[in-house]
Amino acid sequence: MLTSQKVIDAINEQIGYEFSASLQYFAIGAHFASEALPQLSAHFFQQAEEEKGHALRFIKYVVDAGGRVVIPAIDAPKSKFKTAREAIKLSLDQEIHVTQQINGLVGLARKQNDYITINFLQWFLTEQLEEVSSMDNLLKIIERAGDDLLQADEYLARVGVRAMPEPPAQRE
Repeated sequence: MLTSQKVIDAINEQIGYEFSASLQYFAIGAHFASEALPQLSAHFFQQAEEEKGHALRFIKYVVDAGGRVVIPAIDAPKSKFKTAREAIKLSLDQEIHVTQQINGLVGLARKQNDYITINFLQWFLTEQLEEVSSMDNLLKIIERAGDDLLQADEYLARVGVRAMPEPPAQRE
C-alpha cells in the first residue's frame, strides 16, 4: 500500500461525507424544483453531481493506493426548508465543514510524511475555496432578493453565482 491504513480509513470516512453532501444537494435541488425555481434547482443538482464526483475521485485514489474502499453509512438528508436562505445556509455550512475535513486529511498525511496523499489533496483544497466562495455568493444573492425568489432565480440565469469574472488567461 502506498499510504498508511490510518490515511485510508480517514479517506474512506471522507467518501461518506462526500456522498452525504451529494444527497443533501439532491434534496435541496428537489426542494427548489417543487417551488418552481428552476435555476436554483439546477444549481443544486449540478452541485450534487460534483460532490458525487468528489467521492468517486477519493474511491479511485484508495484503489490506486492499494487500499480497500469501505463506504460508511450516511444519514438521510434534510428535505424540508422553511426558507431558501435556510437551505443555502445549510449548504454553506456544509462546504465550510468539508473544507475543515480536507484540511484534517492534509494534516494527517503530513504527520505520516505521506507526500503522495498530500499531492492528491491539493486539488480538493483549491476546489473547496471555489465551493465555499460560490455558496457564500449564492447566500448573498438570496438575501438581497428577500421574499422575491423569482428575482434570484432570474439573476442566476443571467449572471450565475460568481462574484468576480475569471482573470484573463496568461500568455506564454
